[in-house]
Amino acid sequence: MSRIGKMPIPVPAGVTVKVDAGAVDVKGPKGQLVQSFPKGIAFELNDSTLEARIVGQEPGLSKFHGLARSLVANAVHGVSEGFTRELDIVGVGYRAEVKGRQVVFALGYSHPVVFELPDGIDVKVDKQNHIVVSGIDRQLVGQVAANIRSLRKPDPYKQKGIRYTGEVLKKKVGKTGV
Repeated sequence: MSRIGKMPIPVPAGVTVKVDAGAVDVKGPKGQLVQSFPKGIAFELNDSTLEARIVGQEPGLSKFHGLARSLVANAVHGVSEGFTRELDIVGVGYRAEVKGRQVVFALGYSHPVVFELPDGIDVKVDKQNHIVVSGIDRQLVGQVAANIRSLRKPDPYKQKGIRYTGEVLKKKVGKTGV
């Protein structure tokens, strides 16, 4: 059995959990998420804790035990506290600004780059070069942050581009004049 799958999920105050067949409906102060899980896994609600259990004897179910528990735990954490991902824009003249449900980037191209925000995602721009992506769905927050980073990946030579806050890049040495 999975060690992660055995761990109970604490349900904080203000969060309601409803277990259906094949899905867990989680509602909290920040919103509502429905997280599905694979067949052969069942969830049981006991005294403000949620536990994942393997139902059946099919081989290979144990690999989904920890996955299902992690997905539901992320949903519970998301509706209670939310998730954030921070990015930094590095480069002369590189900047971003929010206009409604769009983020407009100036990234050294001949045109501004417009990024449409999906539903459930909020973006704040501090000082035109620090971006905070936040939302209740961990997978969606991470994917949006990765899509924003892909607009101008960090250059290994000049260290310019969009990078995660705290990301350390290996600087490559350019050509020598020898």
